[in-house]
Order: sequence, then structure tokens, then C-alpha cells
Amino acid sequence: MFVVALTLIVSPIRDSLLRILGHAIITPVPTLKASDILVLSVDVDGAGALTAADLIQRGVVSRVAVFADPPDAVDREFLRRGVPYYNAAAVSIRELNQLGVENVEVISRPVTGSEDEGKLLPDWCDHNRFTFVVLVVSPDHGRRMQRIVRRAMSGHHATVIVYPASYSNFDPHAWWKTRNGARNGISEFEKLVLDLVRHPAA
Repeated sequence: MFVVALTLIVSPIRDSLLRILGHAIITPVPTLKASDILVLSVDVDGAGALTAADLIQRGVVSRVAVFADPPDAVDREFLRRGVPYYNAAAVSIRELNQLGVENVEVISRPVTGSEDEGKLLPDWCDHNRFTFVVLVVSPDHGRRMQRIVRRAMSGHHATVIVYPASYSNFDPHAWWKTRNGARNGISEFEKLVLDLVRHPAA
């Protein structure tokens, strides 16, 4: 219904509204200080590896962590047939290594999305006695992930900075012009609205 309504609005007005929506779901690039470790969000893919390599080059961090990615039903069938598969964590580690990043660790507890990451990060940071952590996310997940992290880390010592990946196909100025952009933009906006309704004070 939301999309249908937007298509009925005069094009210049519609485009302006869609740009506002695109910027509503992203978060500004924060200023970073030297941090203990950088964590790649589970869905940030190659953009995250590239961003991590850049931040290491800048001296912001020297270590990277990726979330474990256990095999699903399809992966297990490949394994049953003797065919190797490469999960997201393995792909990220390989990309990081090829970019010259050798100090990579795997967070052993698997996650399936942003909410799981928010639940895991506080205890993981406490256990490792981290003070400053950079969490690299896809730009279109930035605003919602920032809210999740703020709630999750309340009362904990570590500061987790949500940092949007520098390389992304999501363009807040024209996200609706591609199928993937439209799907991701609408989906993330709906999730952000739900998060605002469920946690208005966050």
C-alpha cells in the first residue's frame, strides 16, 4: 500500500520523499578512535572486508572478528555428497586474508541476524574486556542496528560504534531505481518502524 501510494505522487515530490526515506534508514559515518577490534556484521559481505582493510590501513584497528556461520540444510547436503561449501564466515576470512588482513578470529556462537548480534555482543565484549569495538554493517541496516546496539550495550563497559560499510550497492539517493535496492530499502524501513514501535525510548 505504501509503495502504491508513492507511485501516485508526482515524480519530483515522490523522489524527494524516497530520498528522505533512504536517509532515514542509514546512519552517518562516525568519527573513529583507536579500537580494540572490528566486527563484521553477518550480512555485510565483501563490502565489510574492504572497509575493514581500509580501517586497518588507517590504524584504527589491527584485529577483525567475524560471526560463525553454521551450515544450513543445503550446505549439509553438499557436505553429505562430498562437495565442499564455503559459508559466509569462511568467505569473509578468505577475502580479508587476500586483502592483507591476517589477524582474524571467529566469534564461535552463530547468529542469524541483527537481533542475535545485539544479544551476543555485550557478553562477548565483557568476556574479552574490550573497551572500544567497531561494528561494520551494511548502510541500509545502519539506523536500526544503531538502536539495537544502544539497547544491548546499556549497562556494559564497552562502547560499540556502528560503522556503515564504505562500499555498498545501497544508494540512499536512488535506492528505489533497482530491484535489490527497492527490496532492501522497503524491508529495512518496515523493520525500523517496527523497532521504533516496540522500543520508542531506545
